[in-house]
Amino acid sequence: MDFRGIPVSTIGPGTQPEEVDGKSISYIDMPKDMSTYQPPRLAETMPAIELDGAMQAMLWLKEALSRCHNTPDPQIANLSALDPDSREIVNHILCEGEVSITRGGPVRAKTQESILAGVWRTLYLDRDDCVTHDLLEVADVPHYVRAIDGQSRKINIAADDAPAEIVNALPLLFELDGYCEQYRVDRQPRTINLSLLPLADADIVYLDDQLGRGTVEILSRSYGKCQVSSTLVPHVWWVRYYNSMSVLILNTLEVVDVPHIACAAPEDLHDSALRLDEILAPYWSDVA
Repeated sequence: MDFRGIPVSTIGPGTQPEEVDGKSISYIDMPKDMSTYQPPRLAETMPAIELDGAMQAMLWLKEALSRCHNTPDPQIANLSALDPDSREIVNHILCEGEVSITRGGPVRAKTQESILAGVWRTLYLDRDDCVTHDLLEVADVPHYVRAIDGQSRKINIAADDAPAEIVNALPLLFELDGYCEQYRVDRQPRTINLSLLPLADADIVYLDDQLGRGTVEILSRSYGKCQVSSTLVPHVWWVRYYNSMSVLILNTLEVVDVPHIACAAPEDLHDSALRLDEILAPYWSDVA
């Protein structure tokens, strides 16, 4: 048999005949790149030897991580008085992790998790976006995330002002109100999975309007992202999960102190204490 006589044709996108309904094949986008931690090069860390302020900050962090399992309260160090060179070294050592948090309202703040889970850098800002306080925190979440800022409301379960086009928003608000009342007693988290419910766009808009927008926004980035938004109803959070193509894959309302996706677990804090020694070794071997 002569293989040269066999006809060869190409296959792949664009080579198939069009469907009779005129539709074309769509292909899923490939996942986007992921950012990974790159350890600092030794040549860049050598000037840190002479920066006493940065070393004292790292000594405090080492002590705070070693005792975090003994206290549930956040441990906070004010780095506002650090000289610019020491602050730069601290930022260089801690780098940026996956979670960032902003707080609006009268008290404005921005927080970035470091590469060590449970270690946070928080900057308080004035109206002109100038830094008023520079904090280093060790906690599951920054302390202001749990703070009540006075902007709160009760869930309105009356149907007087409900638009005619909503489908399931009112029963959801009634269920959510019951969870909030229960939470005050037993403190058990509750979750409503909106992705599994038949909701019209008007339902989402009405829920958003009734719950209101709180002051805290949390963004967790890894393979995909998770957006956590506080509402004006105490302990009610809107949590949205996206895949690596930024497509919403899970939409939930949670009644909880702080959603667990935003919190560092005790195991994470323990791991951070071990990792800190390794990170500090190129800077100050006696500290590590």
